[in-house]
Amino acid sequence: MTKLMMRDATRPLLALLMAGVSAPALAQEAATEVAVAETTDGTDIVVTAQKRSERLQDVPIAVSALGGDSLEKQRVTQADELAGKIVNLQLTSTVGDNTPIFALRGVSMSDYSLNQASPVATYYDEVYKGNFAFLGVAMYDLERVEVLRGPQGTLYGKNTTGGAVNLISRTPVLGDTEGYLNLGYGNYNRYEANGAVSVPLGETLAARVAFTFARADGWFKNQLPGEPDLASVREYGVRGSLLFEPSDSARFVLRASTSYQNPRNYGIYAQPEAVNRPGLGRRQIEANVTDRRRARTWSVSLTGTVDLSDELAITSVTSWDKGRLSFYEDTDGTASELLEIPYADRATQFAQDLRLTSDFGGPFNFILGAYFNREKVYNQTTFEIGKDIDSDGLPGVTDADCAIGFPLGCLFRNSFDQLKKSYALYSDMSFEVTDQLTLRGGIRFTHDKGVQSNFEANAFGPNEVLVMNLIPPSRLDYSTENLSGKIGADYKINPDVMVYGNYSRGYRAPSFNAQAFFDPSELSVAKAEKIDAFELGLKSQFADRRVTLNMAAFRYTYSNQQFINVDPATAAQTLLNIPRSQILGGEAELTVRATDMVTLRAGVGILDTKIKRGTSAGSMSAATICRTHQS
Repeated sequence: MTKLMMRDATRPLLALLMAGVSAPALAQEAATEVAVAETTDGTDIVVTAQKRSERLQDVPIAVSALGGDSLEKQRVTQADELAGKIVNLQLTSTVGDNTPIFALRGVSMSDYSLNQASPVATYYDEVYKGNFAFLGVAMYDLERVEVLRGPQGTLYGKNTTGGAVNLISRTPVLGDTEGYLNLGYGNYNRYEANGAVSVPLGETLAARVAFTFARADGWFKNQLPGEPDLASVREYGVRGSLLFEPSDSARFVLRASTSYQNPRNYGIYAQPEAVNRPGLGRRQIEANVTDRRRARTWSVSLTGTVDLSDELAITSVTSWDKGRLSFYEDTDGTASELLEIPYADRATQFAQDLRLTSDFGGPFNFILGAYFNREKVYNQTTFEIGKDIDSDGLPGVTDADCAIGFPLGCLFRNSFDQLKKSYALYSDMSFEVTDQLTLRGGIRFTHDKGVQSNFEANAFGPNEVLVMNLIPPSRLDYSTENLSGKIGADYKINPDVMVYGNYSRGYRAPSFNAQAFFDPSELSVAKAEKIDAFELGLKSQFADRRVTLNMAAFRYTYSNQQFINVDPATAAQTLLNIPRSQILGGEAELTVRATDMVTLRAGVGILDTKIKRGTSAGSMSAATICRTHQS
């Protein structure tokens, strides 16, 4: 069965700027900001991709950035929509809107279980959001979005074998009062509002509150009488920020946010089932499961930077997250009850990042850091198979039938707790050999521990009466250590043209199988996967910096890629490793600032992927498709 996920193309037809009050920041204050999205003439974007404020064109890695103004003008309101803006960035929305599964340069994951962490990491204001339950609504009042391509195993650490997506929100402004309010109305009866206000609370204190709210009818038209349309919008998010600068050498930002989504669930246009139904169009569905998808998040973080001297600064990022996610998937995409799956995911995490950054003004600089993360997850999944088996006049299935032989109509459910802890020490260094040539390198040591406990799988009758324990209470664990890093060099031909090359290694932590239902043999732990990446790149600007052309070519050697494997004979599912894969490719991005009001952007990407050694049945990812090309 193939599922085609169709997402809402709704765009408001009217947007009104209701209020906007802003005073220009003093030059000194602007210079001390962590990063500014764009300079006043629009020629440069400043990013913190390498944990320093740097001009985008001076960062010797493949990174794309979109400023907050660009995001607003292009009406990017969901993380899902970034795929159309960034070359070689793709996604799958299997879990629903605002919980994307990113793929960068062909690196993604085949197991979409809610306990898994993508190899393309998502960060909100430097806070890692590994579990789906932490993502929620975040694309509002942003300073910028940064997309880092390639393994980021030094400064970012585990689960960045494909890269990282950074969402950076706007911070309060000292001494200024500013705000805005946008209201919009569009097709599918969509109405939305978003805005923010920043106010000073003294000479050293300022606060900012931002929000977003949206509702829209479903665009996936349900043809079953009396059933609502699917893929609606019903969400809000609120973020509060407090900036405290007690002196020129200290800066603290406290952030707290929450979001909630409860739309009608997305629809699934199943092939060939839906295609073969006469009169059913591409935006029509016959869905008997119309429950609401619910996603709730809470997050608190404190980011502090203290200058120990003119040359050294210490930065601390402390965070706590909590999230709940549940949805009822009508996998067969028809009015029948062939296969329906309720999912439930609850997660909490605490993380601490502490780093020392130098700014010697000389040839040598470094970043030294330590990191800790503790993530606790609870998952529950149910397979509801053929619940309407008696609709064609066949004898109804009873609890006793399920106890004897598990015919269609029985239910299968597993649940478990998962606890993961990660400890890391890392470094990043650079040395300017000459004014043109810079050598760079870094290394990261990671120790990961994981426990999957209270795992249990049971069979139930159609009335949810327990009839048999299939997998008794079980426990799995792992403990592993990893050394990842990078080495490279960049050469500036002139102030506006730079070439670079680097080798880096990425690391994705081991994973527990969440798809074990029928037999203890399905319980498995996939080993850590690694990528060895070689990259060559060019960054250039010309025509008075009105034209920007960035290009990169890369070669990845993929070791132990994690795959969900389905045995076609028994339907047993195990999480395993593909020993060796290869990805070749490249991309080019062109930006032309034709006038102060018109900017043209274009990009092209190409991928060539193949499995070099190993096989897997019933799974799908970029590396399973031999010699695929994207543009």
